[in-house]
Amino acid sequence: MPSRGEAVSRGPLQAARRQHLLEALERDGWMRISDLSRRLGAAPVTIRRDLAQLAAEGLVQRVHGGVALIEPGDPPTPDEEPAAGLAPLSGRTLGMLVPSLDYYWPDVARGAEEAARELDMRVILRGSSYDTEDDRPQLTRIVDRMGVDALIVVPRMDTPSAGRTVDWLAHLGIPVVLLERTATVGAHHAVMESVVTDHALGAAMAVRHLTSLGHRRVGLVVDANSPTRPHVRRGWLDAAAGCDIAPDDTVEAVLPGIRSPDRDALLDQVLDRCRASATTALLVHADAEAIALVQRCEERHIAVPGDLSIVAYDDEVVGLFSPPLTAVRPPRRSIGRAAVRLVAERLADPGRPTHRIVISPSLRIRESTSAPRVHQRYSEEM
Repeated sequence: MPSRGEAVSRGPLQAARRQHLLEALERDGWMRISDLSRRLGAAPVTIRRDLAQLAAEGLVQRVHGGVALIEPGDPPTPDEEPAAGLAPLSGRTLGMLVPSLDYYWPDVARGAEEAARELDMRVILRGSSYDTEDDRPQLTRIVDRMGVDALIVVPRMDTPSAGRTVDWLAHLGIPVVLLERTATVGAHHAVMESVVTDHALGAAMAVRHLTSLGHRRVGLVVDANSPTRPHVRRGWLDAAAGCDIAPDDTVEAVLPGIRSPDRDALLDQVLDRCRASATTALLVHADAEAIALVQRCEERHIAVPGDLSIVAYDDEVVGLFSPPLTAVRPPRRSIGRAAVRLVAERLADPGRPTHRIVISPSLRIRESTSAPRVHQRYSEEM
Protein backbone atom coordinates (compact mmCIF):
# COMPACT_ATOMS: atom_id res chain seq x y z
CA MET A 1 0.00 0.00 0.00
CA PRO A 2 1.23 3.52 -0.71
CA SER A 3 2.25 5.66 2.20
CA ARG A 4 0.16 8.56 3.40
CA GLY A 5 2.54 10.99 1.69
CA GLU A 6 2.24 9.19 -1.63
CA ALA A 7 -1.54 9.20 -1.44
CA VAL A 8 -1.58 12.94 -0.85
CA SER A 9 0.82 13.70 -3.70
CA ARG A 10 -1.44 11.93 -6.15
CA GLY A 11 -4.48 13.88 -5.09
CA PRO A 12 -5.22 17.56 -5.66
CA LEU A 13 -2.20 19.86 -5.24
CA GLN A 14 -1.77 21.24 -1.79
CA ALA A 15 -2.82 24.86 -1.96
CA ALA A 16 0.44 26.27 -0.62
CA ARG A 17 2.71 24.32 -2.95
CA ARG A 18 0.50 25.04 -5.94
CA GLN A 19 0.62 28.76 -5.22
CA HIS A 20 4.40 28.73 -4.72
CA LEU A 21 4.88 26.91 -8.03
CA LEU A 22 2.81 29.41 -9.97
CA GLU A 23 4.44 32.39 -8.21
CA ALA A 24 7.93 31.09 -8.98
CA LEU A 25 7.08 30.65 -12.64
CA GLU A 26 5.37 34.04 -12.83
CA ARG A 27 8.44 35.70 -11.32
CA ASP A 28 11.10 33.90 -13.36
CA GLY A 29 9.12 32.97 -16.47
CA TRP A 30 10.96 29.69 -17.04
CA MET A 31 12.53 27.24 -14.59
CA ARG A 32 14.13 23.84 -14.50
CA ILE A 33 12.48 21.14 -12.44
CA SER A 34 15.68 20.83 -10.38
CA ASP A 35 15.47 24.57 -9.58
CA LEU A 36 11.85 24.29 -8.51
CA SER A 37 12.69 21.27 -6.39
CA ARG A 38 15.39 23.18 -4.49
CA ARG A 39 13.33 26.32 -4.10
CA LEU A 40 10.21 24.56 -2.83
CA GLY A 41 11.96 21.87 -0.84
CA ALA A 42 10.05 19.09 -2.59
CA ALA A 43 11.36 16.00 -4.39
CA PRO A 44 11.69 16.28 -8.18
CA VAL A 45 9.18 13.44 -8.50
CA THR A 46 6.63 15.49 -6.55
CA ILE A 47 7.34 18.58 -8.67
CA ARG A 48 6.86 16.57 -11.87
CA ARG A 49 3.51 15.29 -10.66
CA ASP A 50 2.42 18.78 -9.68
CA LEU A 51 3.44 20.20 -13.03
CA ALA A 52 1.65 17.41 -14.89
CA GLN A 53 -1.56 18.43 -13.11
CA LEU A 54 -0.99 22.12 -13.81
CA ALA A 55 -0.28 21.33 -17.47
CA ALA A 56 -3.53 19.37 -17.67
CA GLU A 57 -5.31 22.47 -16.38
CA GLY A 58 -3.64 24.58 -19.07
CA LEU A 59 -1.64 26.70 -16.63
CA VAL A 60 1.91 25.66 -17.53
CA GLN A 61 3.66 24.23 -20.55
CA ARG A 62 6.69 22.04 -21.06
CA VAL A 63 9.53 23.81 -22.85
CA HIS A 64 12.95 22.47 -23.77
CA GLY A 65 14.82 21.80 -20.54
CA GLY A 66 12.12 23.05 -18.18
CA VAL A 67 8.64 24.46 -17.70
CA ALA A 68 7.01 27.86 -18.21
CA LEU A 69 3.82 29.64 -17.27
CA ILE A 70 1.20 29.97 -20.02
CA GLU A 71 0.18 33.60 -20.49
CA PRO A 72 -3.06 34.61 -22.24
CA GLY A 73 -2.46 34.74 -25.98
CA ASP A 74 0.76 32.72 -25.85
CA PRO A 75 1.30 30.62 -28.99
CA PRO A 76 1.57 26.88 -28.34
CA THR A 77 5.04 25.49 -27.82
CA PRO A 78 6.28 22.91 -30.32
CA ASP A 79 5.44 20.12 -27.86
CA GLU A 80 1.80 21.28 -27.90
CA GLU A 81 1.47 21.53 -31.65
CA PRO A 82 0.02 18.58 -33.53
CA ALA A 83 2.94 16.24 -33.97
CA ALA A 84 4.32 16.12 -37.48
CA GLY A 85 6.20 12.90 -36.93
CA LEU A 86 8.41 12.98 -33.86
CA ALA A 87 10.66 15.92 -34.74
CA PRO A 88 9.85 18.02 -31.60
CA LEU A 89 11.46 15.33 -29.45
CA SER A 90 15.03 16.32 -30.30
CA GLY A 91 17.21 16.55 -27.19
CA ARG A 92 14.96 14.55 -24.87
CA THR A 93 16.60 12.12 -22.44
CA LEU A 94 15.32 8.63 -21.68
CA GLY A 95 16.30 6.65 -18.59
CA MET A 96 16.62 2.90 -19.08
CA LEU A 97 17.02 0.32 -16.30
CA VAL A 98 17.66 -3.35 -17.15
CA PRO A 99 18.43 -6.26 -14.81
CA SER A 100 21.66 -7.36 -16.53
CA LEU A 101 24.32 -5.84 -18.74
CA ASP A 102 25.99 -9.11 -19.76
CA TYR A 103 23.23 -11.45 -21.01
CA TYR A 104 20.12 -10.85 -23.13
CA TRP A 105 19.83 -7.16 -22.37
CA PRO A 106 22.88 -5.73 -24.24
CA ASP A 107 21.17 -6.29 -27.60
CA VAL A 108 17.97 -4.74 -26.21
CA ALA A 109 19.97 -1.68 -25.14
CA ARG A 110 21.64 -1.46 -28.57
CA GLY A 111 18.23 -1.42 -30.23
CA ALA A 112 17.09 1.34 -27.89
CA GLU A 113 20.24 3.38 -28.57
CA GLU A 114 19.75 3.03 -32.33
CA ALA A 115 16.14 4.21 -32.19
CA ALA A 116 17.04 7.09 -29.86
CA ARG A 117 19.80 8.31 -32.20
CA GLU A 118 17.37 8.33 -35.12
CA LEU A 119 15.13 10.66 -33.10
CA ASP A 120 18.03 12.78 -31.77
CA MET A 121 17.24 11.57 -28.27
CA ARG A 122 19.63 10.28 -25.61
CA VAL A 123 19.46 7.10 -23.51
CA ILE A 124 20.94 6.91 -20.01
CA LEU A 125 21.43 3.18 -19.38
CA ARG A 126 21.76 1.67 -15.93
CA GLY A 127 22.01 -1.95 -14.81
CA SER A 128 20.21 -3.48 -11.87
CA SER A 129 20.25 -7.15 -10.84
CA TYR A 130 17.93 -10.13 -10.80
CA ASP A 131 18.74 -10.29 -7.08
CA THR A 132 17.64 -6.72 -6.34
CA GLU A 133 14.76 -6.69 -3.88
CA ASP A 134 13.60 -3.15 -4.70
CA ASP A 135 14.23 -1.23 -7.95
CA ARG A 136 12.78 1.99 -6.63
CA PRO A 137 15.93 3.54 -5.07
CA GLN A 138 17.84 3.25 -8.34
CA LEU A 139 14.88 4.48 -10.37
CA THR A 140 14.53 7.45 -8.03
CA ARG A 141 18.18 8.37 -8.63
CA ILE A 142 17.65 8.21 -12.40
CA VAL A 143 14.59 10.45 -12.23
CA ASP A 144 15.78 12.92 -9.60
CA ARG A 145 19.45 13.35 -10.47
CA MET A 146 19.43 12.93 -14.22
CA GLY A 147 16.27 14.80 -15.10
CA VAL A 148 15.03 12.23 -17.61
CA ASP A 149 11.95 12.91 -19.71
CA ALA A 150 10.75 9.29 -19.70
CA LEU A 151 11.63 5.83 -18.40
CA ILE A 152 12.03 2.40 -19.99
CA VAL A 153 12.09 -0.10 -17.15
CA VAL A 154 12.44 -3.83 -16.54
CA PRO A 155 11.18 -4.01 -12.94
CA ARG A 156 11.26 -7.10 -10.77
CA MET A 157 7.70 -8.36 -10.42
CA ASP A 158 8.28 -11.14 -7.88
CA THR A 159 9.28 -9.20 -4.76
CA PRO A 160 7.17 -7.82 -1.89
CA SER A 161 7.93 -4.27 -3.06
CA ALA A 162 6.93 -4.85 -6.70
CA GLY A 163 3.38 -3.52 -6.34
CA ARG A 164 4.54 -0.31 -4.65
CA THR A 165 7.22 0.23 -7.28
CA VAL A 166 4.78 -0.22 -10.16
CA ASP A 167 2.28 2.14 -8.50
CA TRP A 168 5.05 4.73 -8.03
CA LEU A 169 6.05 4.40 -11.69
CA ALA A 170 2.47 4.84 -12.82
CA HIS A 171 2.21 8.18 -10.99
CA LEU A 172 5.61 9.68 -11.82
CA GLY A 173 4.21 12.29 -14.17
CA ILE A 174 6.52 11.21 -17.02
CA PRO A 175 5.99 8.48 -19.63
CA VAL A 176 6.97 5.00 -18.46
CA VAL A 177 7.23 1.90 -20.65
CA LEU A 178 7.73 -1.54 -19.18
CA LEU A 179 10.05 -3.84 -21.10
CA GLU A 180 9.42 -7.62 -21.12
CA ARG A 181 7.01 -7.05 -18.23
CA THR A 182 3.31 -6.14 -17.96
CA ALA A 183 1.42 -4.57 -15.09
CA THR A 184 -1.89 -3.02 -14.13
CA VAL A 185 -2.57 -0.30 -11.58
CA GLY A 186 -5.52 1.05 -9.64
CA ALA A 187 -8.90 -0.34 -8.72
CA HIS A 188 -9.86 -0.71 -12.37
CA HIS A 189 -6.60 -2.45 -13.31
CA ALA A 190 -5.58 0.12 -15.87
CA VAL A 191 -2.74 -1.28 -17.97
CA MET A 192 0.67 0.33 -18.21
CA GLU A 193 2.38 0.74 -21.56
CA SER A 194 4.67 -2.14 -22.38
CA VAL A 195 6.72 -3.91 -25.02
CA VAL A 196 7.06 -7.67 -24.65
CA THR A 197 8.18 -10.71 -26.59
CA ASP A 198 5.54 -13.37 -27.19
CA HIS A 199 7.58 -16.04 -25.39
CA ALA A 200 4.65 -18.46 -25.32
CA LEU A 201 4.49 -18.27 -29.11
CA GLY A 202 8.24 -18.92 -29.30
CA ALA A 203 7.94 -22.05 -27.18
CA ALA A 204 5.01 -23.24 -29.26
CA MET A 205 7.03 -22.73 -32.45
CA ALA A 206 9.75 -24.98 -31.03
CA VAL A 207 7.28 -27.73 -30.13
CA ARG A 208 5.63 -27.58 -33.55
CA HIS A 209 9.01 -27.77 -35.26
CA LEU A 210 9.84 -30.92 -33.28
CA THR A 211 6.47 -32.56 -33.88
CA SER A 212 6.76 -31.80 -37.59
CA LEU A 213 9.95 -33.91 -37.54
CA GLY A 214 7.99 -36.78 -36.03
CA HIS A 215 8.67 -36.41 -32.30
CA ARG A 216 5.70 -37.44 -30.17
CA ARG A 217 7.23 -36.87 -26.75
CA VAL A 218 8.68 -33.39 -26.36
CA GLY A 219 9.86 -32.46 -22.88
CA LEU A 220 10.62 -29.13 -21.22
CA VAL A 221 13.66 -28.08 -19.15
CA VAL A 222 13.75 -24.53 -17.74
CA ASP A 223 15.92 -22.30 -15.59
CA ALA A 224 14.50 -21.91 -12.10
CA ASN A 225 15.53 -18.24 -11.87
CA SER A 226 14.17 -16.93 -15.17
CA PRO A 227 11.10 -14.64 -15.21
CA THR A 228 10.44 -15.98 -18.74
CA ARG A 229 9.88 -19.51 -17.42
CA PRO A 230 6.06 -19.29 -16.96
CA HIS A 231 5.55 -17.98 -20.50
CA VAL A 232 7.74 -20.69 -22.04
CA ARG A 233 5.88 -23.36 -20.08
CA ARG A 234 2.50 -21.97 -21.16
CA GLY A 235 3.56 -22.10 -24.82
CA TRP A 236 4.85 -25.66 -24.39
CA LEU A 237 1.53 -26.77 -22.87
CA ASP A 238 -0.58 -24.97 -25.47
CA ALA A 239 1.39 -26.43 -28.38
CA ALA A 240 1.33 -29.91 -26.84
CA ALA A 241 -2.45 -29.74 -26.64
CA GLY A 242 -2.67 -28.45 -30.21
CA CYS A 243 -0.36 -31.20 -31.49
CA ASP A 244 -2.22 -33.89 -29.53
CA ILE A 245 0.77 -34.93 -27.43
CA ALA A 246 0.60 -35.52 -23.68
CA PRO A 247 2.92 -33.43 -21.46
CA ASP A 248 2.33 -35.83 -18.56
CA ASP A 249 3.94 -38.66 -20.55
CA THR A 250 7.24 -36.83 -20.99
CA VAL A 251 9.83 -34.85 -19.02
CA GLU A 252 9.31 -31.51 -17.29
CA ALA A 253 12.21 -30.29 -15.17
CA VAL A 254 13.40 -27.12 -13.47
CA LEU A 255 17.16 -26.66 -13.14
CA PRO A 256 18.79 -24.58 -10.39
CA GLY A 257 21.38 -21.90 -11.04
CA ILE A 258 24.77 -22.71 -12.52
CA ARG A 259 26.48 -22.55 -9.11
CA SER A 260 24.19 -25.13 -7.53
CA PRO A 261 26.02 -28.28 -6.36
CA ASP A 262 22.94 -30.30 -7.43
CA ARG A 263 23.02 -29.19 -11.05
CA ASP A 264 25.00 -32.10 -12.54
CA ALA A 265 22.91 -34.68 -10.72
CA LEU A 266 19.72 -33.04 -11.99
CA LEU A 267 21.03 -33.03 -15.57
CA ASP A 268 21.54 -36.79 -15.21
CA GLN A 269 18.02 -37.13 -13.83
CA VAL A 270 16.65 -35.35 -16.89
CA LEU A 271 18.43 -37.77 -19.23
CA ASP A 272 17.37 -40.77 -17.15
CA ARG A 273 13.77 -39.62 -17.29
CA CYS A 274 14.04 -39.13 -21.06
CA ARG A 275 15.08 -42.77 -21.35
CA ALA A 276 12.33 -44.00 -19.02
CA SER A 277 9.60 -42.04 -20.81
CA ALA A 278 10.95 -42.54 -24.36
CA THR A 279 11.22 -38.76 -24.74
CA THR A 280 13.12 -37.95 -27.94
CA ALA A 281 13.17 -34.14 -27.88
CA LEU A 282 13.54 -31.31 -25.38
CA LEU A 283 12.86 -27.59 -25.35
CA VAL A 284 15.45 -26.07 -23.01
CA HIS A 285 15.41 -22.56 -21.55
CA ALA A 286 17.90 -20.88 -21.47
CA ASP A 287 21.18 -21.14 -23.43
CA ALA A 288 23.36 -22.13 -20.48
CA GLU A 289 21.03 -24.98 -19.58
CA ALA A 290 20.87 -26.18 -23.20
CA ILE A 291 24.66 -26.18 -23.55
CA ALA A 292 25.12 -27.97 -20.22
CA LEU A 293 22.62 -30.62 -21.25
CA VAL A 294 24.29 -31.24 -24.63
CA GLN A 295 27.68 -31.53 -22.94
CA ARG A 296 26.22 -34.03 -20.48
CA CYS A 297 24.86 -36.01 -23.44
CA GLU A 298 28.37 -36.12 -24.92
CA GLU A 299 29.76 -37.50 -21.65
CA ARG A 300 27.11 -40.22 -21.66
CA HIS A 301 27.54 -41.02 -25.39
CA ILE A 302 24.06 -39.81 -26.27
CA ALA A 303 23.98 -38.39 -29.79
CA VAL A 304 22.45 -34.97 -30.37
CA PRO A 305 20.34 -34.92 -32.47
CA GLY A 306 20.44 -38.64 -33.33
CA ASP A 307 19.24 -39.85 -29.93
CA LEU A 308 17.86 -36.63 -28.50
CA SER A 309 16.86 -33.45 -30.34
CA ILE A 310 17.28 -30.20 -28.41
CA VAL A 311 15.88 -26.72 -29.07
CA ALA A 312 17.35 -23.93 -26.95
CA TYR A 313 15.41 -20.83 -25.95
CA ASP A 314 17.21 -17.45 -26.07
CA ASP A 315 19.83 -17.92 -28.83
CA GLU A 316 22.39 -15.73 -27.16
CA VAL A 317 25.37 -18.04 -27.70
CA VAL A 318 24.11 -21.49 -28.75
CA GLY A 319 24.64 -20.71 -32.43
CA LEU A 320 28.38 -20.69 -31.67
CA PHE A 321 28.30 -24.08 -29.97
CA SER A 322 29.23 -27.37 -31.67
CA PRO A 323 26.88 -28.59 -32.91
CA PRO A 324 25.11 -25.25 -33.42
CA LEU A 325 21.81 -25.57 -31.60
CA THR A 326 18.40 -24.98 -33.09
CA ALA A 327 16.99 -22.11 -31.05
CA VAL A 328 14.14 -19.70 -30.48
CA ARG A 329 15.47 -16.14 -30.72
CA PRO A 330 13.59 -13.34 -28.94
CA PRO A 331 13.64 -10.09 -30.95
CA ARG A 332 16.00 -8.29 -28.57
CA ARG A 333 16.95 -5.31 -30.72
CA SER A 334 13.38 -4.93 -31.93
CA ILE A 335 11.90 -4.68 -28.44
CA GLY A 336 14.49 -2.05 -27.52
CA ARG A 337 13.66 -0.03 -30.61
CA ALA A 338 9.93 -0.42 -30.07
CA ALA A 339 10.18 0.78 -26.46
CA VAL A 340 11.92 3.99 -27.53
CA ARG A 341 9.37 4.61 -30.29
CA LEU A 342 6.53 4.01 -27.83
CA VAL A 343 8.02 6.50 -25.36
CA ALA A 344 8.60 9.02 -28.14
CA GLU A 345 5.03 8.74 -29.35
CA ARG A 346 3.74 9.22 -25.81
CA LEU A 347 5.89 12.35 -25.40
CA ALA A 348 4.60 13.71 -28.71
CA ASP A 349 0.97 12.86 -27.96
CA PRO A 350 0.34 12.59 -24.19
CA GLY A 351 -3.38 12.00 -24.65
CA ARG A 352 -3.17 8.97 -26.88
CA PRO A 353 -4.58 5.61 -25.70
CA THR A 354 -2.36 3.21 -23.80
CA HIS A 355 -0.43 0.91 -26.12
CA ARG A 356 0.86 -2.58 -25.44
CA ILE A 357 3.19 -4.01 -28.06
CA VAL A 358 3.80 -7.75 -28.49
CA ILE A 359 6.60 -8.83 -30.84
CA SER A 360 7.08 -12.37 -32.14
CA PRO A 361 10.33 -14.30 -31.74
CA SER A 362 11.86 -16.40 -34.52
CA LEU A 363 13.01 -20.00 -34.82
CA ARG A 364 16.56 -20.63 -36.07
CA ILE A 365 16.88 -24.23 -37.32
CA ARG A 366 20.44 -25.56 -37.01
CA GLU A 367 22.05 -28.92 -36.29
CA SER A 368 20.60 -30.08 -32.96
CA THR A 369 17.21 -31.25 -34.25
CA SER A 370 16.30 -34.06 -36.63
CA ALA A 371 13.71 -36.79 -37.03
CA PRO A 372 13.68 -39.28 -34.14
CA ARG A 373 15.21 -42.68 -34.54
CA VAL A 374 14.54 -45.71 -32.40
CA HIS A 375 17.40 -48.09 -31.72
CA GLN A 376 18.61 -50.24 -28.87
CA ARG A 377 21.80 -48.31 -28.03
CA TYR A 378 19.87 -45.23 -26.87
CA SER A 379 17.88 -47.25 -24.36
CA GLU A 380 20.89 -49.15 -23.09
CA GLU A 381 23.42 -46.32 -22.76
CA MET A 382 21.23 -43.59 -21.32
